[in-house]
Amino acid sequence: MDQRIVVLFDNLGPYHIARLKACAQSFSLLAIEHRSASKDYAWDPATGVPFERMTLEGAPNHGTSGVRDRLEHALSSFRPAAIAVPGWASWLAITAIRWAARAEIPVIVMSDSQEIDFQRVAWKEGVKKRVLRFCDAALVAGQPHREYMVKLGMPREAISLSYDVVDNEYFATESGSARERPEEWRGQLNLPDRYFLCTARFIPKKNLPRLLRAYRRYLELAETTSPGQRTWALVILGDGAQRAEIEAAIRELDLVGQVHLPGFRQIDEMPAFYGLASVFILPSTTEQWGLVVNEAMAAGLPVLVSSRCGCAKDLVQEGENGFTFDPWDVEGLSQLMMRIASDEFDRDAMGRASREIIARWSPETFAQGLLRAASFAQEAPRRRVNPLDRALLWVLAHKAEK
Repeated sequence: MDQRIVVLFDNLGPYHIARLKACAQSFSLLAIEHRSASKDYAWDPATGVPFERMTLEGAPNHGTSGVRDRLEHALSSFRPAAIAVPGWASWLAITAIRWAARAEIPVIVMSDSQEIDFQRVAWKEGVKKRVLRFCDAALVAGQPHREYMVKLGMPREAISLSYDVVDNEYFATESGSARERPEEWRGQLNLPDRYFLCTARFIPKKNLPRLLRAYRRYLELAETTSPGQRTWALVILGDGAQRAEIEAAIRELDLVGQVHLPGFRQIDEMPAFYGLASVFILPSTTEQWGLVVNEAMAAGLPVLVSSRCGCAKDLVQEGENGFTFDPWDVEGLSQLMMRIASDEFDRDAMGRASREIIARWSPETFAQGLLRAASFAQEAPRRRVNPLDRALLWVLAHKAEK
């Protein structure tokens, strides 16, 4: 099999760099990013990557006009055996799919969409199905994402897993280093002795106001059932548009001094927060996957994960490494927080189980999954498309460009 593969992302952040480094050890890779900075995350730019890399635009809000030629020239010059595109809706994905259709190059669609993410509209689903006729294989995050892809018309045998992964070794090693010098790191980061940790952007879908209410209820339950027992703090790592609302809720719930907001941190600082935490919580009402759960598990933490998170079905084994919960059920989450903070569970054993589970979701498995998808795409007959589908792709590409 020809192993020259182009992988496209909107922006190459730390997650993408870890995956692509593993890919570069297995096949000839060209990584193309649409923008030099992310629209959603204040990541520091990555430099010195061990693979060929190209950036099409210089800023998050830069228009797409004029970059199509750069993209198509790069694809033609590299002469890939297959290209992997991020989803089916962005200008970058649609433009690359159109080029591949003309050049008769197989396409792998990468996706972490699950059916329950949003209320689905029939005509939009129909458009997706037509776009996916131009794609020959898929690399998706997990089981729910595979089932959604099958529903959209992709053959089950054409779908590989392990799209959403992080650098497990990095988070395991660096969090372990923090645990070896806990007092030093607690002082440096101003962290409490025992705490629940949540890592999230401060936006509505992350469900942080309900997390705060659940934490308030946890404190009340602890005072009622275990008076005198020391309770845990809550650390919410991140930032975003809802920060003022979150700060107001902390005051209203009388949680000042018990809830800590260290702000957004770069990837080199994050492992220490995991390493000193006791349990990780992700309460999102909708979440395509939840890569912070990967990070927490690689760091050896038990996890409490909303059942709406795409990673829940694949990564959480009930009672073994954590629990899932209804993100709208404040009382249910508070009860889980009480249980997991008690002596009912061996949290060290749960953390070890987390590491064993997440070992199957690594940058190396991403590279292997991408290779499997590329092999299938090259060997399978090209999926048939008609002039109406091609016209739709043209319209979508020009609409996205505006």
